[in-house]
Amino acid sequence: MVSRMTLRPVLTALALVLGVLFAPGVGVLGGGATQAHADTKLTHAQATARFSSSGITWSSSGNCSDRNVSTCTSFDQLNLATAQGAQTLKSATGCALNITGGTETGHASGTYSHWNGYKLDFGKSTCLTNYVHGVFTYIGLRGDGAPQYKAGSGNIYADEGNHWDVTYYNCGGC
Repeated sequence: MVSRMTLRPVLTALALVLGVLFAPGVGVLGGGATQAHADTKLTHAQATARFSSSGITWSSSGNCSDRNVSTCTSFDQLNLATAQGAQTLKSATGCALNITGGTETGHASGTYSHWNGYKLDFGKSTCLTNYVHGVFTYIGLRGDGAPQYKAGSGNIYADEGNHWDVTYYNCGGC
């Protein structure tokens, strides 16, 4: 029979091991590619400097960058991993990339949203579409009917008709 003096340390050790295995983004069972993490946030200027250095362009229908105006394209509060993910995409595809949506208001809400720094919209191009279709895995339709493709990194590309809506859970292998 196991005494309480022996059982308590064993249970404590087991709890610690299970805590590590199931901690979001840490353990082998945590599924790190889809877990929310405390991300480093960028200013608009920091993000545009990164994009410029990689040859990524951006545009807005309002010709502005105010986060609080829906017709602007802002990168204020963009996650560093999201900016790095765009840079990885540019490097991997060799395609011209133009960002048409960032962290500005007016997009759908949620944990992995534009506002929270996890998403970017890219203008459609034959080069980018062929890359997504040829390299990533089709995973079905999103609730709104947008076809979705999953990169090996776990990032999700949704075809919204005139642009790609990309959710970056990580930097895509940067």
